[in-house]
Amino acid sequence: MNELSIGIAQINPKVGDIFGNIELLKKAVRNIDNKPDLVVTGELSISGYPPEDLVLKPSFIDLIEKEVGKLASETKTGPALLLGTPWREEGKLYNAALLLKNGVIENKRFKHHLPTYGVFDEDRVFHKGEVQGPIDFDGVRLGVMICEDMWSPDIAESLQEMGAEILIALNGSPFEIDKMDRRMNLAVARVTECNLPLVYVNLVGGQDELVFDGSSFVLNSDRTLKVLLQPWESQLVITDWKKESSQWLCMTDSVAPELKTDNEKLFHIYQAMILGLRDYVNKNNFPGIILGLSGGIDSALSAAIAVDALGPEKVHCVMMPSPYTSDTSVKDAIQLTKTLGINYQTIPINDIMSSCDKSLLDTFAGTEKDTTEENIQSRIRGLIIMSISNKFGYLALTTGNKSEMSVGYATLYGDMCGGFSVLKDLYKTTIFDICRWRNLNKPPGSLGKQDKVIADQIIEKKPSAELRPNQFDEDSLPKYEILDDILKHLVEGESAINEIVDIGHEEETVRRIWKLLDRAEYKRRQAPPGVKISSRAFGKDRRYPITNGYSDLL
Repeated sequence: MNELSIGIAQINPKVGDIFGNIELLKKAVRNIDNKPDLVVTGELSISGYPPEDLVLKPSFIDLIEKEVGKLASETKTGPALLLGTPWREEGKLYNAALLLKNGVIENKRFKHHLPTYGVFDEDRVFHKGEVQGPIDFDGVRLGVMICEDMWSPDIAESLQEMGAEILIALNGSPFEIDKMDRRMNLAVARVTECNLPLVYVNLVGGQDELVFDGSSFVLNSDRTLKVLLQPWESQLVITDWKKESSQWLCMTDSVAPELKTDNEKLFHIYQAMILGLRDYVNKNNFPGIILGLSGGIDSALSAAIAVDALGPEKVHCVMMPSPYTSDTSVKDAIQLTKTLGINYQTIPINDIMSSCDKSLLDTFAGTEKDTTEENIQSRIRGLIIMSISNKFGYLALTTGNKSEMSVGYATLYGDMCGGFSVLKDLYKTTIFDICRWRNLNKPPGSLGKQDKVIADQIIEKKPSAELRPNQFDEDSLPKYEILDDILKHLVEGESAINEIVDIGHEEETVRRIWKLLDRAEYKRRQAPPGVKISSRAFGKDRRYPITNGYSDLL
């Protein structure tokens, strides 16, 4: 065999939806005129990724085995399929790649390297597969790897030594800032080491906190990028291959066009938030979202992302002014709703505040007003938001950011009330950058109607919670440029206090931020899920004990 065609199916599965995921694959194949010899999907595309403890349910695996068997029978007339799925073998459960061909499950390969870092804990549910040789596909020896197997050199080298001619990697690789470059660099390393072409197939779509960007690609053995699928989109691309002088070459040139944006990093962050929110809402069957507008930058950006992800008709906002809400904030919030074309209503909380003060009068007698009374305002707003969510079924979208959540600048059962947090992994300084970027760029696939969506006065005003007169964030926190830099070293870098001081920050400030970060862990444990953007998101990435006797302040 000197010619081969391979279809790359970059699909958006839903965890647990076995019937739907199989239909996605079948639909992708049906919609192409020239059927390839082989179609390859991403890691665990049949179950969705990551399935977590769902794969420990025997009935779930039973259903997968039954439906994959039916799918295999359809390959009698259609193209062969190389797909990712959980699979049992001799009583053990594996993260598997199955070759369905000629109506049967013709071959299997099991993932060897099971990641246990960051958001991954695969060895809790899967057994480690043995290193096996290439799969013979009509005389072509395919070196099949599953995600992490490509990230270290040993599996690819073993496959090359055992005669592999084309490397194929099935992936469930979530998006992180700079992750695309890391993947490509690792793939280039494998190609260089083995002198073999490589097909890299990734998933696309949102699954809880994780978002998969797709960006599947093909490298020839000379490291030439021949194929690159569009990021953030479901897509099937057929690649044609020829064997020349004992070397397989991809003959297809299909590289996604360069991005038309003034900042590629901000583009990908924004696309991750759009897709993460859209899939969380749609895959969980919410009719829309509800969020509180304050006139500030965080709620404004959250609303803009929601409109881009879902369309203005599915975004509902409520303004809840208190005696401390400025006229400017009210005007800015109203103008934003008009710009975005979204539904809104105003529910003043003055009377509810008075009622709470009266109810607590005897209990609080003899004490001075402090943050307790301020937080009551936030909790009243949380009650209103959750009541609307409860009545109409809307997803309550919180608007807090990573800077605030790091130092506990948020109110439990107040502004933290909600089911999803689209800004959860964005520092405040990045939010300013994202707003300016969005005003200059309308992202592809956006369901919003406007280019410039966030007024300059919202971006430029001093951040304030407006829970007391003349209150500003910088009254109790360092400037966000300083705060965020310290937090990045503490959270992403796990740096010691002296290391952060050595790069120019004041020791007293660093110590105070470290203490706030440590003390706020109990709040973060109760925060809603949100889109993972960084390499160290709060939640599954960064897992600190709440009860913690260690101190870095010595």
